[in-house]
Amino acid sequence: MAGRRERYVRCRCGTQLLVPLEAPNFKCPICQSITQIRPNNNNYSSGGGQDYLHNAAAKFRNVVTNMINVNTALGGYSGYYNPQMPPAPMAVAPPRPSPRPGLGSGSSFGRRRAVLCGVSYIGQKQHCKGSVNDVSYMKYFLVEKMRFPSDCLLILTEHEKDPLRIPTRRNMLLALRWLVEGSRAGDSLVFFYSGHGSRQQDKDHDEADGVDETLCPTDYETAGKIVDDEINATIVRPLPYGATLHAIIDACYSGTVLDLPFVCRMNSRDGFYNWEDQRNQSIYKGTKGGVAVSISACDDHQTSADTDALTGGNALAGAMTYSFILAVQSEPGLTYGRLMTLMRNTIREAQTGIRLNGPIAALVNKILRTQLSQVPQLSSSEEFDIYSKRFMI
Repeated sequence: MAGRRERYVRCRCGTQLLVPLEAPNFKCPICQSITQIRPNNNNYSSGGGQDYLHNAAAKFRNVVTNMINVNTALGGYSGYYNPQMPPAPMAVAPPRPSPRPGLGSGSSFGRRRAVLCGVSYIGQKQHCKGSVNDVSYMKYFLVEKMRFPSDCLLILTEHEKDPLRIPTRRNMLLALRWLVEGSRAGDSLVFFYSGHGSRQQDKDHDEADGVDETLCPTDYETAGKIVDDEINATIVRPLPYGATLHAIIDACYSGTVLDLPFVCRMNSRDGFYNWEDQRNQSIYKGTKGGVAVSISACDDHQTSADTDALTGGNALAGAMTYSFILAVQSEPGLTYGRLMTLMRNTIREAQTGIRLNGPIAALVNKILRTQLSQVPQLSSSEEFDIYSKRFMI
């Protein structure tokens, strides 16, 4: 699919996608509607006078496979990212959203805040094609389905006009600090990451397997990767009593990328599970009383994959991101155990080509067919009954 000409379109539900220039239609993975694209129409399918999108995609087709400005997904895209832009100074922090937009001080749900990070590695050898679309889907899911205030979402992609919102190592760490800053009881925090994951030798001897899991910012080759120890210290250990953090990580080798104390080892076929205690006596990896949960694309030794099956073959996104959103939307009020089972079944059946039966069969039977090994994982700061505790963000 490399080198093909592409452009941006917007579904009637507001989701923004990158599709081939010649595509006569596209299918939205969120609302499942199919939208026809008029020939020689340079605008979004829903209108809006975005002529320059077509020209930008054509001119930079070799480097903007995943170009999207998620912050203005409902109002149109403007500007493009210059890969030669110098890194932002450390002294400037990301803009802080309003503390309680749309939620009164007496809200029983507390405050909601999210960091959504999609790294495409534009112009690099390991270009990641679906990550920015993942951010677009997750933003729509959180705002429209989970009722997160849109101005409490901090978006990092390589297509942002603000240099502080480019997912460099320093900007990602600043965003993670912002996520937990001032958090308190009742708050719901979300960290979503779509991009490359990796591993490196464990230098502080806190890993049983001798390997640290990492996330790869856009400048990882020069500034370095973000190690699981750093992620844990930044967003897990400061989490106060009563606050909840969900990390949704669509990356390779991401099973324990938050270094949480407990890893759920489950057999989705028979429902059996147990919590594996990975606590280190010398280094505390828990919270200050809050609950941190990580849902990752695969185990530490596995790789993850992208799919375009649910968009009619016209837009890539992470298989884990798709299976997560589909499961939550298909069964409101599902438990963590049910969520993980649905996600695993979706990807496993797609890998083997066996068709599923059940409430989401029509959706999952068309998902990615890949030979990559990928089993979504669950880890937590505390043990709980995964088949009785409901998934809530």
